[in-house]
Amino acid sequence: MSQTPLPNERQQEELTVIMGEIAEKSQKLVQDFIERQHKSGGSMMSAKPDPLNLSQAYMEYTTRLFTNPMQVMQSQFDLWQDYIRLWQSTTRRMLGHEVDPVVLPERGDRRFKDPAWSENLLFDYIKQSYLLASRYLVDSVELGDGIDPKSKHKLDFYTRQFVDAMAPSNFALTNPEVLKTTIDSRGENLLRGLKNMLDDLERGRGKLNIKMTDYDAFELGRNIGTTPCKVVYQNELMQLLQYEPMTEQQHKTPLLIVPPWINKFYILDLQAKNSFIRFAVEQGYTVFVISWVNPDERYANKSFEDYMKAGPLEALDLVQKATGERQVTAIGYCLGGTLTEATLAYMKAKGDDRIKALTLFTTMTDFSDAGDLGVFIDEEQLASIEDTMSQRGYLDGREMATTFNMLRANDLIWSFVVNNYLLGKEPFPFDLLYWNSDSTRMPAAMHSFYLRKCYQENKLVEPGGITLGGVPIDLRKVDVPVYWLSTREDHIAPWTATYAGTQVLGGDQKTFVLAGSGHIAGVVNPPAAGKYGFWVNDELPPTPEAFLEGAEHRPGSWWEHWSAWNAAFSGGEMVPARHPGDGELDVLEEGPGSYVKMTAA
Repeated sequence: MSQTPLPNERQQEELTVIMGEIAEKSQKLVQDFIERQHKSGGSMMSAKPDPLNLSQAYMEYTTRLFTNPMQVMQSQFDLWQDYIRLWQSTTRRMLGHEVDPVVLPERGDRRFKDPAWSENLLFDYIKQSYLLASRYLVDSVELGDGIDPKSKHKLDFYTRQFVDAMAPSNFALTNPEVLKTTIDSRGENLLRGLKNMLDDLERGRGKLNIKMTDYDAFELGRNIGTTPCKVVYQNELMQLLQYEPMTEQQHKTPLLIVPPWINKFYILDLQAKNSFIRFAVEQGYTVFVISWVNPDERYANKSFEDYMKAGPLEALDLVQKATGERQVTAIGYCLGGTLTEATLAYMKAKGDDRIKALTLFTTMTDFSDAGDLGVFIDEEQLASIEDTMSQRGYLDGREMATTFNMLRANDLIWSFVVNNYLLGKEPFPFDLLYWNSDSTRMPAAMHSFYLRKCYQENKLVEPGGITLGGVPIDLRKVDVPVYWLSTREDHIAPWTATYAGTQVLGGDQKTFVLAGSGHIAGVVNPPAAGKYGFWVNDELPPTPEAFLEGAEHRPGSWWEHWSAWNAAFSGGEMVPARHPGDGELDVLEEGPGSYVKMTAA
């Protein structure tokens, strides 16, 4: 096997000189940064001693370990045996023998994609040593027999966070690509990287706000969020967008899309090639989309109920004024789906049948198994979040974005640390990551209600567990046709958890579709891409495992499958195309509107 050479003696001396030059130049960069912070009044926010409430979990874990010392000793012995095998394997390889690796990275682990991680003896040893140690640490969490399941989940999550942070790929002197780049550029990569990091700290006002894409490469309404539309109404919480038709005839029943207010709606309208909204318009739907406001402290007391009334309920009235049609089909995405489900239960209690059929994208209904997001939901952490929100009136969207990024730390944190700070590169222009960085705030009252009633107490699935507008709601009485779209690698709304909604909502026309990929890429998957595929099953057995076992896999995108399903509930006839402003609603401004352009900065 070919060997990527280590730095020779001359290169090692040169590297030492380079590192000295970097230290001198970086001192000037840091000093300039500190002076700017003093002038602007910027400072690091004071941290609470244990904001994640980890000390109690680790204390419980340690106590359990002491009750079974033999198990701990066996685990340590196994690790020692693994290292002996690694030393023997490395020695044999030094002598010119072909040997199989003791441990391999998981399939798809891009941290070790550089050939030197396998070809170079030293870096291969560093890689395998790390993989053995990380496996030991993660497996050690299982030694805490009898520990509270929620505490164990938290321990497992943060142990994985630590393991990911300690990867040798994240450090300049143990990353072969970074070492080579440093020698070739005489350290300019590290200087550029330091400047990038200081810029990120400055933009984050003392907190590291990692730049994930070229923010200047995109502009809403110019090359992202470009499907033609008009704002036909606005209230203090939302603007209603109506999209220009792209067909001469349209389905009789309009389509209303309710996105989450945790994110901005244009994830469904990035560029023409991957816009679900454009696809729906091209399929002949009269499309309306709610664009939520980016709230500040003035919205502190806005509640979940306020969002229901000023959002989907008011939008239904407006769609009728715009089109003359009383009924719609509706799509709810993530939290927007949870809101739409709750709205339907409220409407059912009121005898309101204006939503004929519902589609739910990656939507949680039963929160009993919320995946890794559950580690952030306990009384201590909720109290800390509520304390912060009470001071501001809202939760800063960047804090929520950090939480979501931690769920995929290697992809959404550490890969950018290596690219931006160690290699000194600028991130690639990527529409999805531009959207991901365009965060929104959450009003204090609404967000507290959502976290407590849904995530912590799981009241949404209890008949009468939640009261909205004076009405105790019951999701079991929602009997409209429902189409669930979930994604197999979803790290925010695990598909095994979203599947539980099929057993909660009533009615006998229910379809569940499982797409490939994750929370975003699995949804934003146009037919032309030919990616991922999806699973369908005519039956809805009680468990997700049984669903998947009996499911048929189909190649490509689920979009056309959904369109055929939704068309069946869209009036059965086509009507002349409707344009914004044709009905009783006047055009207020060009789309995508002003609300979506409000940033969290």
